[in-house]
Amino acid sequence: MRMTKKGPIYQLTFLPKLLPINCYIIDEETELTLVDAALSLNAKQILLSIRVMQKPLTQIIITHAHMDHLGALDAIKHEWPDAVVSMSSRDARLLKGDIHTLPGEPDSPIKGGVPTNINTQPDRLLEEGARIGSLEVVNTPGHTPGSISLLDTRNRFLIVGDALQTQGGIAVSGTFKALFPFPAFATWNKKTALESAKKIKNLHPQLLAVGHGKMIANPLKAIELAILDSEKKNWQ
Repeated sequence: MRMTKKGPIYQLTFLPKLLPINCYIIDEETELTLVDAALSLNAKQILLSIRVMQKPLTQIIITHAHMDHLGALDAIKHEWPDAVVSMSSRDARLLKGDIHTLPGEPDSPIKGGVPTNINTQPDRLLEEGARIGSLEVVNTPGHTPGSISLLDTRNRFLIVGDALQTQGGIAVSGTFKALFPFPAFATWNKKTALESAKKIKNLHPQLLAVGHGKMIANPLKAIELAILDSEKKNWQ
C-alpha cells in the first residue's frame, strides 16, 4: 500500500504499480471520514491506517456501488460499528442487487462489479448538496447511475470516484485508455459521464482525487483535455 497526503486528505493506494485502487481518509480535525473501501483483502491495511491516526472513524462514504470501492465495507463497519455509512439513494439500489434502470434514465446496461455479498447497508441516503463534515455531495452519474463526488468545502479538493481516472492518462469515465481500460469497461453511460465531467470542471477544483491513479493539483486544464478527448473519441 502507498499513502499520499495532500492537506487533510490521505490517499491509500493498493497495488499501486499493477492495478491501483484508491480510497481516502479525510481528517476532520477531531474525527475521520473514510471515502470508499477498496477490496475486501485491503481491510486490514485500511483499518491499520485509521488506527495510527488515533482519531475515531465516524463516517464512511461510498462514491458508487462497485466492489473495488466497497469490498472492505463489512470489515470496517465491524471494527467501527458506530460509523455512519452513506451513499447515494440511487446506488443504494445496486447494493441491494437491483440493477434495473429507472424511468427517465438512459436504458444502458449497468456494468462493473456490482456487489452481491455485502451485508452492510447505508445508514444515510445522500442527495445533491448534502453535507457530511467538510464534504459536500455532488451528483456525478455516468460510471454508475448514482455515482457521487465529494467537494471539500475547506479547500475545494474534489474526490470523484470513477467519474474520471488518471491511471493510464486522465480520462472521463467510459473513454478507453489502453494502459488502464477497466473503468471504461465498467461504465454505465458515456454521455451522462461526459456531462458529469463538465459539471466537475465547472466546480473549479483545486485538487482532483480519483478512484484509480494519482491525485492532480490544479487539475482544470487536465480535466478540459479529458473532456475534449471524450468528445472526440465517443461522439465524432
